[in-house]
Amino acid sequence: MDNIDTRQVGRDSLFLLAQLRVDGRDEEYRVKVRNLSAGGMMAEGAVKVARGVLVSVDLRNIGPVEGSVAWKQDDRFGIAFLEEIDPKLARAPVSNGTSDAENSRFSRNPAASKERRSDASLRKL
Repeated sequence: MDNIDTRQVGRDSLFLLAQLRVDGRDEEYRVKVRNLSAGGMMAEGAVKVARGVLVSVDLRNIGPVEGSVAWKQDDRFGIAFLEEIDPKLARAPVSNGTSDAENSRFSRNPAASKERRSDASLRKL
């Protein structure tokens, strides 16, 4: 696809922090994820990269994703992923490793509360 074609690809505008590694370097950089799609992302951060450099970005709820720098302008740069991801996973709350049964003890179910209220109003005293 050329640049005109790729501008039509759906992307989520968001603000996440991610860890980025540049191929051949030991350092890990914190970058801001400005938008994210199945095929790539725009990052912002003080990272010296050039077009074509291989990188790995650790995205929340997704893990490390390999890609290459597609463009660079000031502190912003685009990364084209080697394999597509599901960008909606990055928007989901962070999993803390507890089961759904454990989580349900601490969360309220508004629908269940409403049912209990309507049942209570039908009880005879």
